[in-house]
Amino acid sequence: MSAQVLLVDDEPGLREAVKDYLQESGFTVQVASNAREGWDLMQQNMPDLVISDIMMPQVDGYQFLKQLREDPRFQALPVVFLTAKGMTSDRIQGYQAGVDAYLPKPFDPDELVAIVENLLARRASKTMVTTPEGETPDIAELVNQIAQIKALLTQRSAIAQSPAPFKIDLTPREQSVLNLVAEGLMNKEIARRLETSVRNVEKYVSRLFSKTGTNSRTELVRFALEHGLAK
Repeated sequence: MSAQVLLVDDEPGLREAVKDYLQESGFTVQVASNAREGWDLMQQNMPDLVISDIMMPQVDGYQFLKQLREDPRFQALPVVFLTAKGMTSDRIQGYQAGVDAYLPKPFDPDELVAIVENLLARRASKTMVTTPEGETPDIAELVNQIAQIKALLTQRSAIAQSPAPFKIDLTPREQSVLNLVAEGLMNKEIARRLETSVRNVEKYVSRLFSKTGTNSRTELVRFALEHGLAK
């Protein structure tokens, strides 16, 4: 499953060129000609990363980024600014607004791909529980998370349900992963159950964190139980 990138830029030539290069590099790319169109696309299909121009009509990149960071679903979503504004003050404004990377035009397409791959790898690593060496899972932490999740499941009937504070559209595979996380299964077990790779499971869990505005498996399960998302 390739990572999904949303590209927002009002320059048709550049937009298509970047889209083609990213697709040749193995990414699935959606394009939008302005921030409002990009926002609408994100409500239908949650991307793994956003690349946005800054100088756009009506809603500029800074306003678009502010809108993303104010929404719990998109607070942890990697965002790259791709823009002709290369002054130091502009870059500082972008980082203060919460952008993850800043690439002034003209740029080397290989550098953009390297930035995208690095941000996606960093995001995926946040869904895994590993030792400092990154070799084997921290068993104590896994046991603790499983215990917390099972405790939540025991309390399921006592947890008051309410509508989700924002619209959440889950794909069938995301729903399957959420259900298994809610059973207390870890990524390797989920991968075996769904006959997919651990890497794919990590991507789905990362998307679930972003869509629900949660930061851990325990928070995710509690949110799912409180809002009737887990089956």
